[in-house]
Amino acid sequence: MHQFSTGRRAALLGSAGALAGFAIGGRAFAQGAPVTFGALPPLTGAGGPYGPAMLRAIQQVVEEANAAGGIRGRQVRVVAEDDQTNPDAGVRGARKLIDVDRVSALMGTWASAVTTAVAPLCWENRIPLFTVSGADSITLLPHQGYIFRTQPNSRLQIETACRWLLSKGARRVFHLAAQSPFAQSSQEVMVDRLRAGGGAVTGFIIYERDKTAFRSEVDQIMRSRSDTIMLNGYLPDVTILLRELFRAGFDGRKFTFAYAANQNTFQSLPNEVTNGLITFQPSPDVDSGAFKRLQTRFGNVEVDPYSAQTHDHAALAILAAAAAGDAGGTAIRDNVRRISQGEGEKVDNVTDGLRALAAGRPINFEGASGPVEFEERGDIRGTKFRFEVAENGRFRVLEIA
Repeated sequence: MHQFSTGRRAALLGSAGALAGFAIGGRAFAQGAPVTFGALPPLTGAGGPYGPAMLRAIQQVVEEANAAGGIRGRQVRVVAEDDQTNPDAGVRGARKLIDVDRVSALMGTWASAVTTAVAPLCWENRIPLFTVSGADSITLLPHQGYIFRTQPNSRLQIETACRWLLSKGARRVFHLAAQSPFAQSSQEVMVDRLRAGGGAVTGFIIYERDKTAFRSEVDQIMRSRSDTIMLNGYLPDVTILLRELFRAGFDGRKFTFAYAANQNTFQSLPNEVTNGLITFQPSPDVDSGAFKRLQTRFGNVEVDPYSAQTHDHAALAILAAAAAGDAGGTAIRDNVRRISQGEGEKVDNVTDGLRALAAGRPINFEGASGPVEFEERGDIRGTKFRFEVAENGRFRVLEIA
């Protein structure tokens, strides 16, 4: 378990801050025990390359809020558990955060399988769950409004990928996917989108993620005479697949999600294997003040889309509680849209948001990941996507659209 707290200076600022004890609607939000939020990122496992930065982004927002006086005079505390990119570990972590730490919201789940397993615990306990998982099935669960997804759902992601591939001349696409809730829904969308654009899915294989060799799968790909392969997996298995496809002489287009091929891929494979690999991902709002500040605080560490999104998870939860004058899970749920969409004053950080709310002004928070506006089921309404190509040990941006 990883527990984080702010330093003595932030605690003093929180207890003596200018925002302490202000009223909303004539009722003061009394000072008291810290408001506790739970973080459940993948600090290890397939999502391990992303989890630490996701957690760091959450903590930095919490530090900013505490320096500004906290939530109505109450300091904010973050308790983190490692979901290990594993549903069982995720459930254990969520139970501890909900039952022992009594969190008001839970944020930062990454793998769709983990989010699917954890979600019932959240809605049953009236705890909002902020997630970066993409499987369509997640927001189709009977979550009663307690799920907010900042990651585009799988339909939007796959439709975007297919549209882009078709525009680049892809017509025969083989879909190789790791076993996950994301896989089958991705296949259904791919078949429809490619067919509508004059292309076709030439093969579809779902494999177990812990495989160490893919000889039969690669043989089938080679027989399919595909011009493109969609690698719908995770970093460890996609690394193995890239090596085996190179050895087999596959000379078509290789396309994957950016979380499945990053700088670690270049450390594991020679450039001749990775050259030409195309990745895509939701793009943070790189021109926003929120993103630029987060980038400055991260220093030499990349602000990936998941870190930008968890930054926004923390800000949404804090500002929703402040707007409600209530740190309970249901109050947070009911105020997320109130502070993130509408005609309020545009703010891109918790400090300005808390000050505006203290003055009785409505706000419209826009974060590092972009405008955080949610559809009725909790899906993000839209975002930009970033396409990059691997060239000699680094990624070059092809397009942001």
